[in-house]
Amino acid sequence: MTRSARFYLARLRNASVPELLYRAGQCVFMGKLKRDARRGAQPEPSETAAALVSARTLQPPVIHGTTDPALVAAILGGHRFTLNSSTDQVRRCEEALRGRFFADIGETSCDIRAVWEPARLQHLTYVAVHAQRSCSEAERDAIRRFMTGEFSRWLDDNPFPLGPHYMSAMECGLRMPVFLLGIRKLAGVSDVLAHRLLGALYRHGWLIYRRLSLHSSLGNHTVAEALGLIFAGAVFRGEEEGSRWLDRGIELLRGEINHQILADGGPVEQSLAYHRFVLDMYWLAVNFLTTNRLHDAGDLTFRLAKGEEFLAAFRSGESYLPSIGDSDDGHAVAPGLRPKRCEIRTREERLRVFKSAGYSVLRSSTGTVITFDHGPLGMAPLHNHGHADALSITLTRNGEPLLVDPGTCRYNGAPQWRSYFKGTSAHNTVTVDGRDQAFQETGFVWSRPYNARLERVRDEEDGILLEASHGGYCSLGRPVLHRRTLCWIDDEAFVVEDRFEGKGEHEFLLTFHLHPEAVLRREANWWVARKGNESLWITLVGGGDFCETRARGTPPLGWFSPAYGQLRDGSTLEHRTRAACADTTFITLICTGEPIAVPRAEERLWNMKAVV
Repeated sequence: MTRSARFYLARLRNASVPELLYRAGQCVFMGKLKRDARRGAQPEPSETAAALVSARTLQPPVIHGTTDPALVAAILGGHRFTLNSSTDQVRRCEEALRGRFFADIGETSCDIRAVWEPARLQHLTYVAVHAQRSCSEAERDAIRRFMTGEFSRWLDDNPFPLGPHYMSAMECGLRMPVFLLGIRKLAGVSDVLAHRLLGALYRHGWLIYRRLSLHSSLGNHTVAEALGLIFAGAVFRGEEEGSRWLDRGIELLRGEINHQILADGGPVEQSLAYHRFVLDMYWLAVNFLTTNRLHDAGDLTFRLAKGEEFLAAFRSGESYLPSIGDSDDGHAVAPGLRPKRCEIRTREERLRVFKSAGYSVLRSSTGTVITFDHGPLGMAPLHNHGHADALSITLTRNGEPLLVDPGTCRYNGAPQWRSYFKGTSAHNTVTVDGRDQAFQETGFVWSRPYNARLERVRDEEDGILLEASHGGYCSLGRPVLHRRTLCWIDDEAFVVEDRFEGKGEHEFLLTFHLHPEAVLRREANWWVARKGNESLWITLVGGGDFCETRARGTPPLGWFSPAYGQLRDGSTLEHRTRAACADTTFITLICTGEPIAVPRAEERLWNMKAVV
């Protein structure tokens, strides 16, 4: 069975009756659209003159961030944002798919996500923002000529609805602000191009409205599509259809905000990177609606501020966030640029517990930030962007990542890497019997999701204790419950205790993944990892020891992905044993300063656990 077949089968198993009816309607729509495409029929706006005036008078959202003149020069010279894929490879894949009706494009050997990235046209946003801020008139003219050529070339190469760039309604939504930017910035340069962009914007809105990600597909795609409807609807609001687009986009944003952003500000998709992406798309829409007095979106900002507070709690140093969950390095505006956000005052609390999202963050006075994951697998029912990382931890000190979540690598065209980076052994937790904590149906669909819960919290003046468990291995023939206790003794030391409940013998693999730039060596009974000016001391207490595993291929272990499409070898400390659950306990002592005495750590752990 192909990956596509498995994906659709998993979708069917999770679909409600309304969703099945919606999907059936989509099939009918696709058939009609394909027939229309064969005879060259396209949706067209009934009134373009008024829409063109509207497009040129709408105020764009406020964009923050800095542009790099060297990157601008590289873009003008042919550089594109390709998610670290070869530009030639992306172009070859794009050309191979060009001219085909988008719904007929199935699995490809290349990573379709990397092909879509340059077609978001965010490189044009980047150079346009640069021209607005700090350019000579000659440079502005050069950028206008460049944008004119790029828009014309894209429209020539991608006639509606053919090629890979109409496959995802989300991708269409993300192009809408760029089309509007082009119509505004190129005013007076070419009326022909302005009308072509206006037509593309209309057809994108028309398609999105009929292909919305609803039901089990609700997620960040829906937010991007709503964003596109708002931009297209604002331009064509003088027409009945454009007004419907605007209203529907606003309705979706309002309906999704309490779904996407949980009550404590956390992400329903269990991904910090997608949370940043979703928040920025909301800020972009709110700013655009408010500035142009299209809708009072002020009530959305409270929930958005909660989301910003959540991300701020995870931040170490100036900007570092651990790569928890999926990340495709997507941006709402462009790399290095962002919409205007609300100002957040960082709360430097030593313990933040986010019960809805299922995370705890510990922050020391010496700059250590520890995250502890006791949340769900991901957004039900498909759990697309979550990783099987229950009870995993990460540790960063003064912006230097030491114990890491290894990242994502890529989505398509490399199933072995997709499977590894999503799986349990790629995280700082325990793998039982070589199995993930849930079952990977496809690269984007999980089944048999686990239940994780925070069972106990003690926040005392002389220490912090957190205890959580998950039942991801209760589906084994001989079920196993994993319980992890995290005991923070002081600013420089903490203990991780892993216990198991169940019957029979099992193979247990305890892993701690180190940043690949950390230099690892052995000192007496300790493993010492140093990165920059920071160090980490780690030892297994009460028998047994870790061994260092350099990156290996079969089965994969020890790999690190610093960005989408990139793969680096790294080091993992692993301890493997086969024993009965009742006979298996791992006690790991971790210090971020000079190592403390093991008996003292054990005593503090027992004392903290003893208090009811």
